[in-house]
This record gives sequence, structure tokens and C-alpha cells, in this order.
Amino acid sequence: MRGIVDTMTTAGNFRSTVARAACEVSVAGVPWPAYKVIALVVGIVAFLVVGVLTMSAAPAVLSAAAAATVSWVGFGIACSNRR
Repeated sequence: MRGIVDTMTTAGNFRSTVARAACEVSVAGVPWPAYKVIALVVGIVAFLVVGVLTMSAAPAVLSAAAAATVSWVGFGIACSNRR
């Protein structure tokens, strides 16, 4: 009975490890959730694009914050559902 329980536990641990690995990125050797890195990149890109188009800081900052927040929450929910 103990062997069966150990096998089921190991398989469950393997599945959760694989799900975590798909949602993590190594930044300077430290695992970060991928959705945080994606949100930062989306925010920077939005800031640059809106900043170049409008040549004004206020819309660039506000749109970058909105884009980063929406992607952070959206990808965070999607990644947490995989676990």
C-alpha cells in the first residue's frame, strides 16, 4: 500500500513541477513567475509606443500602467489555472 501512495504522490509532484516550470523564468538565477516578466515587457513597450506617438509623458505613463496591470492580472490568472 505504501508503494502505491508514494507513486501517486510522486506523479502529482511531477505534474505540479512541470506546471510551475512552464510559468517560471530564470532572472539572474532566481525563478520569477513568467507573467510578471511579460507584464513588465508589455508596460515598457506600451510606454515607448505611446510616448513616441504622443510626445507626452502623461498618456505614456498611464497607458503603460494600464497595459502592464491588465497583462499582469490576465496572465497571472491563466498561469494559476495551470497549477
